[in-house]
Amino acid sequence: MKIAVVGCGALGSYYGARLLTAAPDVHFLLRSDFQHVRENGVQIHWIQGDFLARPKCALEPSEIGPSDLVVIGLKTTANYELPRILPHLIHAKTAVLTLQNGLGNEEFISRIVGPEKVLGGLCFVCINRLAPGVIHHTAGGKIVMGEWIGPVRHRTREIAGLFNRSGVVCDVTDNIGTAHWNKLIWNIPFNGLGVASAAGYEAWTNRSGESFANPRQSCLTADQLLADPRWLALARALMKEVIEIARRLGHSISHEQAEVHIQRTYGMGAYKSSTLIDFELGRELELESIFYLPLMEAKKAGVEVPNLERLCQILGRLNLR
Repeated sequence: MKIAVVGCGALGSYYGARLLTAAPDVHFLLRSDFQHVRENGVQIHWIQGDFLARPKCALEPSEIGPSDLVVIGLKTTANYELPRILPHLIHAKTAVLTLQNGLGNEEFISRIVGPEKVLGGLCFVCINRLAPGVIHHTAGGKIVMGEWIGPVRHRTREIAGLFNRSGVVCDVTDNIGTAHWNKLIWNIPFNGLGVASAAGYEAWTNRSGESFANPRQSCLTADQLLADPRWLALARALMKEVIEIARRLGHSISHEQAEVHIQRTYGMGAYKSSTLIDFELGRELELESIFYLPLMEAKKAGVEVPNLERLCQILGRLNLR
């Protein structure tokens, strides 16, 4: 199987490197890290043992050409690149697997390559890019994937088997939509509150002014959010709202899932979400897919979500400060 990885930051590099252990024909589409990865490979600091991966490297998608599997690890803020990239990488039977956060990515990609080619994937992993070609893995790694339209096909189980042979636990679901909402139960509070903490807890109650002092000076990691009763209460309130939206939309998610996610977070330690790292580095935040689209779904479904609405307001004002 020929595999192309698009978006080789922490996420794409980690899963692409894992796939190399089971499928030798893996190509990375790179930008700033191209020279370093071509010369030195990708160093993975893995909790089960460090390893070095040496993928084939390209600067342009035409250098890779049609592939059997395209894995998308791009930040959703770079989705505008996909109409230029994907046509070079597909043939009649290509599967395009998006591992991106939030809602709306499968719809966007299906308009480029056709819905029958698209697979959705959810990653439950703690990873960070420390330097060019250096990825630090601290916990998790499981993938849940499924067809964007129609029943699960043989090709999807083959791809899941490939991930499993590479050491990545990969389950197949027949309802990728429900899986997305289940992940948002964690992503919305812990990606969002980590950044919103830069505005201080008072931003939630004092709405007379929206000028936040010293942004990026006091961002809280996952363990710090859990340790402060005020932030933990907000996390629980946001989780409750997300579950209510999902249930109103017909997804079978129990209220107990909130506590499952909370308990899992205790094992992450001082983890910084990708949204928090982007904020600290002054990058554009993935607000549309993770926060704004769920809020739009809540409004369409008639669900009252005051905490999610306030979180979106605060993140919008902090973005690119």
